[in-house]
Amino acid sequence: MLLELDDLPVHQAPTPLAHAMGGHPDAYDRFWFNGYREDLYFGIALGIYPNRGVVDAAVGTVRAGEQRSVFASGTSDARSTRVGPISIELVEPMRVATIRVDAADQGLRGELTFTARTVAIEEPRQTRYDAARVFMDVTRATQLGTWSGWLEIDGERLALDAMPTFGTKDRSWGIRPLADSATPAPSTRPPQLFFLWAPLNFDDGGYHFSTFEDAEGVAWSRTAAALDLLAPGASPVDASGVHHTSSSGHSVTFAAGLRRAAHATLHVEAASGEPGRIELEPLLTFRMRGAGYLHPVYAHGRFHGELVVAGEVHDADELDTVSLHNIHVQQVVAATWGERRGIGVLEQLVIGPHAPTGLTGVLDGAA
Repeated sequence: MLLELDDLPVHQAPTPLAHAMGGHPDAYDRFWFNGYREDLYFGIALGIYPNRGVVDAAVGTVRAGEQRSVFASGTSDARSTRVGPISIELVEPMRVATIRVDAADQGLRGELTFTARTVAIEEPRQTRYDAARVFMDVTRATQLGTWSGWLEIDGERLALDAMPTFGTKDRSWGIRPLADSATPAPSTRPPQLFFLWAPLNFDDGGYHFSTFEDAEGVAWSRTAAALDLLAPGASPVDASGVHHTSSSGHSVTFAAGLRRAAHATLHVEAASGEPGRIELEPLLTFRMRGAGYLHPVYAHGRFHGELVVAGEVHDADELDTVSLHNIHVQQVVAATWGERRGIGVLEQLVIGPHAPTGLTGVLDGAA
């Protein structure tokens, strides 16, 4: 099947673009953005699932103790970055993107423009198997930036450039478990995942840390790198602006009874005269269900029909549980790196045992 995009010189296989990743049902191509300051968080996701004919998107916010979301899902036989009231326009690839949401019935409207402030980092390819089957095979590019424009939450309009609003752009694609994943036999994998992801903005640049670890705390994928500010006219994908550091890992103190951080420390290689610790203090928490991740109804890639738009509103405290739908979180964090002061997010998804943090069950809370 041909797409209009097949006229572009972007092919990587002798097949039309519509035929993705050997037809694997869990193939996906996703945009993820977040924005944050001390009193506000918003997350934006839009995913295309070419072998399911589905496109879905969500916008979620946390402000004044309330988490609010709009979800949109529809059918797609193209690579459109619009579904229902949510759209993403790539103004300049890897540099400027504009997100529009017009969901008055769900209390969310806005026109938000993300502008990159650092180069993008390509994280190590993340590949895992379930016996002989591909379980996960993902490439992700992460970039720090700032937001302008406006966001309206339940009738209150916020000017994003009235005070600094920082954020992250995450572009990932490949194969990862989706809702209603089709598997030919029961999984051989025990339920275990330990994932931290921490893009951090400082005045003079950025720092990005991520790790996937097994039940013993051994990392099978890790990123630790300082990111240069993006100079005018410079390439946003210039790898010389990414400075990889070694890392001895992290220390996470989980909140009692939960699987989200009360405090975290990143242990990074100390450059000349710099301390090797970045301290992270959580300021507010977004449950990633608000952008479709592990949502009980609007999980990513699930077919709902030609077009469905829905929303939900929660008191943020009522989502403080170890339910599978609520344990995946991003926290806005104040970051301290020696004399540097910054802001960023700490994403956490912790399922199953993890010896270094003392977790033993599938969804037990911290002692």
